[in-house]
Amino acid sequence: MVREHHSSEQDRRRRMYRLRVKEVLEAKGKSQTWLAKRAGVQQGLIRRMIKEPDTYKPSYAILAQVAQALRVPMEELIEQLPDPD
Repeated sequence: MVREHHSSEQDRRRRMYRLRVKEVLEAKGKSQTWLAKRAGVQQGLIRRMIKEPDTYKPSYAILAQVAQALRVPMEELIEQLPDPD
């Protein structure tokens, strides 16, 4: 039972923010391929950021590279979600 609570708590914390890479990329009029090349990361990582914005959590370093490539602060790539409690 404790294990389930722990898992639910982890799920809740994971959902407290979502990635906004898709929105920023579209606003800049750039492609996923362009971003992957510009940021120096695998295109699969960019694809996951766009297709799984609520669940995929890239490393800080990857997110920093993406932000730098898009020339935006990292904070612009993350949307904080309201606490479900």
